[in-house]
Order: sequence, then C-alpha cells, then structure tokens
Amino acid sequence: MRLESLFLEVWPHVAAALTVVANLLATGHAVLRKRDVRAAVAWVGLVWLVPLVGVVLYLLLGINRIRRRARSLTLRQEHGQFPPKSAVAACTPEQLAATVPPAAHLASLARLVDEVVRHRPLLPGNQLVPLEAGAGAYPAMLEAIDAARTSISLCSYIFDNDEAGRRFVDALGRAVERGVQVRVLIDALGVRYDWPPITGRLRRAGVKVARFLPTLMPARLPFMNLRNHRKLLVVDGRVGFTGGMNIREHFLPGHGDARDLHFRVEGPVVGQLQETFAEDWAFTTKERLHGEAWFPPLEPAGPVMARGIPDGPDEDFETLRLTLLGALACARSTVRIVTPYFIPDSALVTALNVVALRGVRVDLVLPEKLNLPVVQWASIAQLWQVMRPNSRVFLSAPPFDHTKLMVVDRVWSLVGSANWDPRSLRLNFEFDVECYDAQLAQHLDALIEERLSRSRLLTLEELNDRPLPILLRDGVARLLSPYL
Repeated sequence: MRLESLFLEVWPHVAAALTVVANLLATGHAVLRKRDVRAAVAWVGLVWLVPLVGVVLYLLLGINRIRRRARSLTLRQEHGQFPPKSAVAACTPEQLAATVPPAAHLASLARLVDEVVRHRPLLPGNQLVPLEAGAGAYPAMLEAIDAARTSISLCSYIFDNDEAGRRFVDALGRAVERGVQVRVLIDALGVRYDWPPITGRLRRAGVKVARFLPTLMPARLPFMNLRNHRKLLVVDGRVGFTGGMNIREHFLPGHGDARDLHFRVEGPVVGQLQETFAEDWAFTTKERLHGEAWFPPLEPAGPVMARGIPDGPDEDFETLRLTLLGALACARSTVRIVTPYFIPDSALVTALNVVALRGVRVDLVLPEKLNLPVVQWASIAQLWQVMRPNSRVFLSAPPFDHTKLMVVDRVWSLVGSANWDPRSLRLNFEFDVECYDAQLAQHLDALIEERLSRSRLLTLEELNDRPLPILLRDGVARLLSPYL
C-alpha cells in the first residue's frame, strides 16, 4: 500500500517532468531544423499548447528529412563507380547553347541544375516518346517487360491488386521464368490503396518485391510522412519508362478513363533512372544492383538533351523546387503547366507573378474536379494570387487528368512524377526528367493544346463570386496545405 500511495503521489510529477523534456526536445529540433520561420513557430506553439499530443504530431508529421546519400557513397567506395560512367560525355551549358540554339537563353538554367543536382549530368543522345494512359502506356510497358532478357526494375507509388496490377504481375512472372532478374519496389503506404496488397501475388510469381519505408516499423515511425512517389520502370538497363502513372485499372480503357502521361525513354539518361532505382532499392533492402545486367553501356538514341532530377527529403531536398524557380526565371515567351495538384508555396507564387508581369504568357491547366476534395479546396483558395498578374487558369473537363507536365518557351520540358504542391516538393521522393529539345517540347505543347481545347477559362469574377461559406471552407483547407 505504501508503494502504491507513493506511486500515486509521485507519478504526476514524473509525467510532468517527462512532458517538459519531450517538449524541449521537440522545440529544439524545430528551432534548429525548420527553414521556414512560420513553420517553426507553428510547431513550437503546438508542442507547448497541446502537451505530448503536439510532440507526437511533430514526430509523425514535422520531421521531414532522412539521410540516405551516405549509404550510397559507401556503396560507391566499396564496389566502385555506381553506376558505370556513361559512354556519352556530359553536356556543359556552353555546349547546350551551341548544340540547341533555341535553348541558348536557357544555358543558365542548365548551369543552375548542374549545381543543384551535382551527381546527375545533362546528357545528350536521348529519345522520349509520350504515351497517353490506357491504350498507350501500359501496352508499351508490358511489351518491354515481355522482351526483357537480363533485368527489370520497377518502382511505383501505387500498385493495385486489380486487373491492371495482375497484368503486370503475370508479365513479371513470365520474365522470372525466363531467368530475368526482377526487382519491384512499392511504397509501403501506396501498396495499401487496394486490399489484399499486390505483394503476395508478386511473391507467389517469384518476383523479389520490397516495401519502401514500412510505416509499422518503430524505427521508421518518424518518417511515416515521407513517401516514395516515383514511377520508374527500366528493362535490361536500356529502356526506361517514367512519368505520372501508377499501376491501377482506372487507367485502362473502360475502367474510369482517367488521363495521364508516361514516357518511354532511351539513351544515356536511362542510366540515371536505373541509378535512382538502385539507390532506393539499396536503402530499402541493402542489396546492391551492379554489373552490366543492370548498368550496360548506353549509346545515343535520339536528339534530346536530358537529365534525371531526383528529389526527396534527403540530400536531394528541394532540387525540383529550385529547378522550377530557375525555369520560371529564364522563361521569355511561354510557360505552360499541367498538374492535378496545385498548391505552390509563396516563392513559387511570386515567381509565377514575376514571369507573368514580364510579359511571358503563363497558362495553367488543372482538373475541374479533383479526386481529393480537400486538396481542391486548398488549391482554389490561393488561385487568385496566381491569376491576378495576368496568368491564365484553365479547368479541364472530366475525366480526371493526372498528367504532370511543364513546357517553357517551346524548347524546355519537365516530365515526371512531381506535382506543384508541398508534398511533392518537400516530403515525397520524386523523379522528373528535364529535356532540352524543340521538337519534343512542341509535341508536348500540342498535347497541352488538346487539353486546353476541352477546358474552360477560370476568371477572377467566378472566384470572387463564390458564397461566403465556400470561401471560408476553402480558406480553412488552405491552412492544411503543407501536409496535403
């Protein structure tokens, strides 16, 4: 009884002391690590106003960095160059200006990305073929898998256990039976979009599959908000696919008819797709992929100057955000953006305003109806900031368009997995490809024109005439934008 009464008397003091210590640790971390002063103040306020709950929320949502590059550097030291050096020499900004005259004014952008993405040089000799969802992308990907002879690496945020997923499992299983080395990496959160998860079916087909950052592992709990949103497929180390498409049946004709855009990639830049996958795979499984089965010599395959841009809450932090800011700063005539999720931060909003005020035509194409209502409310709440200096916003009619695309001056293109929102640009692991080629950019510009043909222009009057309850709802949703 004495021990029990002593415990009842002491434990509140112990709990209070532990709470203060936890609050101090979280506060110190936020003060030292948060770049944005407003974010640091908000987290510190939450930690002290809501004791323990604030600390738990900060642990789950506020820690948005993870160190991975040290492991990749160790692998390089232990096993040599990773991957082997390209057979094609990197292109300098000066060579870009001489080789692609329409892109001469973008040499400073190439120089910026050289500094931001030091381990991914700009490479000549590539070919990128746009593939629309459904009838174009999945058949091309499955055909490449069926033609594989040595290796297949596949990374997807979502890989559903549905008709589309089963087609890929069957093709990957056939590849395993032919003796092809197959590795599949799926985000641990994305794999649960469908139930039961596809991982069991993949393992039964003999495919080596892993989940990126499992959320139920205690050691990974602080990083549960950091997801792998990349979409990469590399076959025999020579043919790559990347873009915005997950593996889901609603991209199949007659299954919802959602729109998206993927790209078939050939040339030296495929090695950068493979390197990004290999780093993610090594981080997840500790298995290192090396040798010609994964990294064969890559010869020129087309006219496009291209570079892979990995982005994530690690040593590649904000590479894409800086690339977007650089592209807007260099634009002279046109900027065209297609994205499903548009919640830019204040720096990107200012950059869009400045480029429009300089007389550059800025067109933004968004879905009229999003699949995530709260995200749409937050996006609409700040569209006026972009539209006021003469930028044009178009709303594309259903079906939902998941395309991510940016074209500047009809010569520079950015394609890949990233959206224009904080989750893609600060929290997710993403992969985009920048391309310098007038023919490719004009082709993509034509695809944007096709989307504009079935879109309507949104006006400031329409935004301002919304009822007050709707304005308040959207404004409150905007407060959640850092985590949408």
